[in-house]
Amino acid sequence: MKDFDVIVVGGGHAGIEASLACARMGHPTLLITQNIEQIGYMSCNPAIGGLAKGHLVKEIDALGGEMARATDETGIQFKQLNATRGPAVRSSRAQVDRQAYRLRMKRIVEEQANLFIKQATVEEIIVDGNKVIGLRTDADDMIQGKTLILAPGTFLNGLVHIGLTHFPSGRMGDPPSIGLSKSLKRLGFRTGRLKTGTTPRLDGNTIDFSELTPQYGDEPPIPFSFSTEKIEREQVLCFMTYTNPATHDIIKSGLDRSPLYCGVIKGIGPRYCPSIEDKVVRFAEKKRHQIFLEPDGRDTKEIYPNGISTSLPLDIQIRMLRSIQGLENVEIIRPGYAIEYDFVDPTELKPSLETKKIEGLFHAGQINGTSGYEEAAAQGLMAGINAALYIQGREPLVLKRSDAYIGVLIDDLVTKGTSEPYRMFTSRAEHRLHLREDNADLRVREIGYQIGLLKEEDYRIFLEKKSAIEKTLLIISESKVTPTRENNEILHRWGCTPLKKEASLRELLKRPEIHFSHLFNFDRDLENLRKEVCEQVEIQVKYDGYIKRQMELIERFKKLEEVNFPENFDFHSVIGLSTEVSEKLIKIRPMTLGQASRISGITPAALSILMINLKKQKYL
Repeated sequence: MKDFDVIVVGGGHAGIEASLACARMGHPTLLITQNIEQIGYMSCNPAIGGLAKGHLVKEIDALGGEMARATDETGIQFKQLNATRGPAVRSSRAQVDRQAYRLRMKRIVEEQANLFIKQATVEEIIVDGNKVIGLRTDADDMIQGKTLILAPGTFLNGLVHIGLTHFPSGRMGDPPSIGLSKSLKRLGFRTGRLKTGTTPRLDGNTIDFSELTPQYGDEPPIPFSFSTEKIEREQVLCFMTYTNPATHDIIKSGLDRSPLYCGVIKGIGPRYCPSIEDKVVRFAEKKRHQIFLEPDGRDTKEIYPNGISTSLPLDIQIRMLRSIQGLENVEIIRPGYAIEYDFVDPTELKPSLETKKIEGLFHAGQINGTSGYEEAAAQGLMAGINAALYIQGREPLVLKRSDAYIGVLIDDLVTKGTSEPYRMFTSRAEHRLHLREDNADLRVREIGYQIGLLKEEDYRIFLEKKSAIEKTLLIISESKVTPTRENNEILHRWGCTPLKKEASLRELLKRPEIHFSHLFNFDRDLENLRKEVCEQVEIQVKYDGYIKRQMELIERFKKLEEVNFPENFDFHSVIGLSTEVSEKLIKIRPMTLGQASRISGITPAALSILMINLKKQKYL
């Protein structure tokens, strides 16, 4: 048996972040994947980020992960969504070159010290009692590991559907993982079935782009990574078009051969990213649906039509597409399809992403019921960090809901579970004014450094930025503007009311008409500050009252989060709890009173009973 500290199964976004984290934290790590050429391959759309997903990518980067850097290096169009709205809901998104991203990630994995790669299919998890000790591959190779991280994506017992044709596949062109799924079931894990899908891929040579609306990237592009100075590459165009009533009629004509509507697909699909046939049926009143035509890269003519995920028969897919403006003569390079796959109930996990049943076994990504590259990468990073900490005999890193979107994501999964592919939204976070994209480094960069994932140079730059923000806040608080005629004329030009008494620059900045750049008129030294420092100072000043109230709320909730249940606390013996509440507590086994409060059906009365019981047993 070969011996590693960590074995990671799966070369997708979760597996990459997990394996890099473990190796960078000093542990010999093996990454096993069915096809090493597909490490980092984007199975669906060639894009990173989006609403709330961009927040996850920024947090991954702040902790020392890889996704943001790879996006900055291979991005072909960058946009900030909700740019005109408040900072809490602004999110970054980038189109990336699919092949360049894959090759870049493969290179980073190959060059990483302590990280080894093996092409194989995992057939069995090997345990000793309730502790993982390794695995067995399809070549009957026994590999020993102190910890095991499973990140198999949609490959667990995967089944592809195109019309009424279906065949086993992890994704189009790749075999499924049957043995690993069976091994998990033999170990007693509760599994379910989910479904996701992708769009047909189009030949750009057969599209009439002159009929379509161009979509431009932001200039200058805003990088994802806090370590990227700027992006200077030329951006590519995306295009927009729409379905129409004729398209919808064609789709409806194929529903009798749709696996979704014939009952062939049993798995539950993503509610917030439905297939085009689902949209047409569920939103029958809508006359059209938006389609974004996204280039697959700089050196390819392949186009990804975002918005028309489908598993309809191929003949219907062709007719549907050719009914759309600009696509009248389009040819399909690869058909759209749906895929069903197994997942493990995420309430089987501790907040560290270690399974409750098997010590040293961690799950990350779609095996936990999530959807999306960003959600997978975030879990992979946390599973990798916690596998390394487990080997080191240290306490796991558990980010709170008030710390990061990653904390919200994992807490939702392990506390509430999911019956459909889970997708991150800003609305899932109670403290989203605090959990902004722009301050992800200020929230979790220190953590990344303390656990050993952040480079010294990146940490030094972070400390300089943090110091500059604090210093600038002090300067503008102490710098005064007097109500002279000249100063009031300047304020009048900006649409502001005149000063009647002396005011600080900080007080001026609180006015809605004034932005940080306006302050240069009163203090020229402020012009020398970096852009991100100016932006951070402006946000902190303008939203000061709201942020303070949110921080007070966070402090109040922290009291519940700090009340821990002993490891083997007997929820069944607590007198006064209903049978339903007891069963939920026994199933989830919350780590803290705060986590217990978020379990569906746990009432304030039940929380009071639990607190009284903890006090009686002298745990409080």
